[in-house]
Amino acid sequence: MKKTWIVVADSSRARLFTAETPTSGLQELEDLQHIQARLHDQELTTDLPGKHSNDAGMGAHGYEPKVTPTEEEAIRFAKELAQELYKAFHEHKYEQLILVAAPKFLGHLRNALDKNVKKVVSFELAKDLTTEKPEEIRKHLPEYLPQL
Repeated sequence: MKKTWIVVADSSRARLFTAETPTSGLQELEDLQHIQARLHDQELTTDLPGKHSNDAGMGAHGYEPKVTPTEEEAIRFAKELAQELYKAFHEHKYEQLILVAAPKFLGHLRNALDKNVKKVVSFELAKDLTTEKPEEIRKHLPEYLPQL
């Protein structure tokens, strides 16, 4: 079996696992935390959105950011995780990757992954299992872990 890593992540935590065989249980390698993503928007910003008065004199309207501060932290964490996965891939620590992540975070992670790392992703599951025990996480994966 190719050396496989299983990444189980959400916007504030990523757990890295490996499996010895396609049917074996998971062994946890690392638990990465991004505490800033757990903060509320008001804890990440210090002021209110700016105001804009329109030309017709109809009053002021607040600018709404396209991405909330909390969402920005999730994107930042996805980029950090993608960088760790890129580094590990080039150090030959794994040959294929399985991604299990909260749906929105999975999208951020996909966007952040290097093209060569994307090529070794053999399976994805859009589900938040970061707080589950390894035995429970394994139950959500295919009986035989996919091989590239």
